[in-house]
Amino acid sequence: MKPRSIASRLAWMFGLAVTAVLSIAALALFLFMYHELQRHKREELHARHVIVERLVRHVDDLERWRHFAAKLADFSPDDGSLYFLAASDDPRWRIGEDVLQRLQIRPQAFAEGGNGERYARAELDGRRFVTLVHDLPADGQRPPVRLVIAAAMSDVEATVVAVTAAIAMVLLLSMLAVFALGWRIARHGLAPVDRLSEHARRLDARDLARRLPDDALPAELEGLVLALNQALARLEHAYLKLSAFNADVAHELRTPLGNLIGETQVALSRPRDSAALETVLQSNLEELERLRGIVNAMLFLARADRGESARDPIEVSLREETRKAAEFLEILLDDAGTRLEIVGDARVRVEDSLYARAMTNLIDNALRHGEPGGTVLVTIADSDDEAVVTVSNPGGPIPQEQLSHLFDRFYRADPSRTSSDQHQGLGLAIVKAIVQLHGGSVFARCGEGRVQVGFRLPRRPPG
Repeated sequence: MKPRSIASRLAWMFGLAVTAVLSIAALALFLFMYHELQRHKREELHARHVIVERLVRHVDDLERWRHFAAKLADFSPDDGSLYFLAASDDPRWRIGEDVLQRLQIRPQAFAEGGNGERYARAELDGRRFVTLVHDLPADGQRPPVRLVIAAAMSDVEATVVAVTAAIAMVLLLSMLAVFALGWRIARHGLAPVDRLSEHARRLDARDLARRLPDDALPAELEGLVLALNQALARLEHAYLKLSAFNADVAHELRTPLGNLIGETQVALSRPRDSAALETVLQSNLEELERLRGIVNAMLFLARADRGESARDPIEVSLREETRKAAEFLEILLDDAGTRLEIVGDARVRVEDSLYARAMTNLIDNALRHGEPGGTVLVTIADSDDEAVVTVSNPGGPIPQEQLSHLFDRFYRADPSRTSSDQHQGLGLAIVKAIVQLHGGSVFARCGEGRVQVGFRLPRRPPG
């Protein structure tokens, strides 16, 4: 089943809401009208009773009573909608005795009026009546008499039926009108959504800079469009980054693969002795080791991209772990005539093997890009919230646009890609990934003849 549109749902909600409100108003109006009709009926009975009571005050003998009964007969219409009746223990003083016997008054429904009047509902031959009952005391020859005036409710019932039909018709027409107008209003109000949908359909990977229009939007859509445009910007950045990454991977893998293919083709071009083949295999092994290093580095970076955290962190001395990592680089330090100095300490929960790898990459980076014979300074600053590790070496200056890309994958400040056969440009990217696994951040700055590259680690890693 195809889901209804928002405009249809809004139209239904408008219609149901208005129908409910109008129904309550119509019910209240109906009850008020019905009550007023009954009140007017009682007032009519009261007015007739006043006239009858004035006449009966002068009736104190049987002759006048008969004359009074004749006048009441003249007051009674032929359609039986109004009766003037009198009940008494003396049959001579009764009026409309046959009607009184058939009139079924419900005494439990009596409602007291003024001057001893009582009102009650009654039925006569299947018709409904409202009655006024008043007990008259004895006067002269006249014994006590109960005067009953009965008025048919047919006119009230006809009015109620007509008004009910009119209210139902008005409700139906109002509901249909609200549905139609609500749908039109909703469609007009949702026109910006249609325009956004049309723009969204034109989004394409060939034009990643396209964004949803954010001008002249309703307030309810501004936040949504802003969030979508921000998401599109992140997708564009990720897409461009992935494209650049794929190009860099292809470039880095092409060189060792080309070396492998070329050396293998040369080796197969003519017969070789075992020593020559061993040399070729040794060279191919070096290229394969380089390929494995790239693949392993990319797998590790993918782990950080998935948002994982450091596994099994333990509290260690960053100074001691830095010293252990530097031991693997003693030969390189000696060859470069460079001295390593570690200042400060902090105890932080880290995965020690990953921290050692990060420090090895940073110190190696400082050796390769620093001035020979200088000093590589490792500074460890401790605070309540985090520890800051900085590796600095003589060098620079480095332009700011290059500093912001030092931790990018396959990035080299030297555009000629020197020494690309030994370094793939993943060292600092791996440092950034390790720091992210511990919930930290990296930084790079240059000033006063030294380049400073480092990272910040929280006191406790996430997870």
